[in-house]
Amino acid sequence: MTAPVFVVDRLDRVGREFVLDGPEGRHAVSVKRLRPGEDVVLTDGRGRWAEGVVKAAEGKDRLVVMDLESVHEEPPATPRITVVQALPKGDRGELAVEMMTEVGVDAVVPWQASRCITQWKGDRGLKALGKWRATAREAGKQSRRVRFPEVADAATTKQVGALLAKADFAAVLHESGEERLATAELPAHGEIVLVVGPEGGVSPEELALFAGAGAKPYVLGPTVLRTSTAGTAAAALLLGRTGRWS
Repeated sequence: MTAPVFVVDRLDRVGREFVLDGPEGRHAVSVKRLRPGEDVVLTDGRGRWAEGVVKAAEGKDRLVVMDLESVHEEPPATPRITVVQALPKGDRGELAVEMMTEVGVDAVVPWQASRCITQWKGDRGLKALGKWRATAREAGKQSRRVRFPEVADAATTKQVGALLAKADFAAVLHESGEERLATAELPAHGEIVLVVGPEGGVSPEELALFAGAGAKPYVLGPTVLRTSTAGTAAAALLLGRTGRWS
């Protein structure tokens, strides 16, 4: 198994020896129960990372890491894959973010579609957004990523349209699509933006606006997936077809 990943605020201050404390240190010492001699990876979650070896575990929340001689940088992947995710009910939004992070999505945009039952308003919306971002961070660590996906502020339909208009390939998962995503012509570089609608579906008005922005409707296959799983399935397909999983 690859070395466990822990998040630090800044890697430019890492020397040959580094003390990991706070919540990350507690997780390393009390949950992962790391011991001297084990390998670890420290990252800022934005592509910078360093390998090290545990020197000592102190108390319940201090891990001393040594041999951090160099900081590496993972360049952004290309083509970049952004999933616009309509707000699901309950905790299915966090499930969607978790799975999309694990497969390798680069960005997630929460979308307040017209047919969404869930509404992100006021403090409730900020709390929900915070949960999505925390989920992306934890899933990034779990899947051994050093560049975590960005989780944007919740977008309106008009804002999603503007995002689609700038994409090199824009698609909406919808049953009206006459072409399967598996046969679409994809760019080798640039930005791919994929829209996943709510359980009630993308409205005709939203489809028309997205079509005006250059986004065609596509289907994945003969079955209908829930909104919380469709993005993961589609992203996995795109990651394979663009060579990012090669």
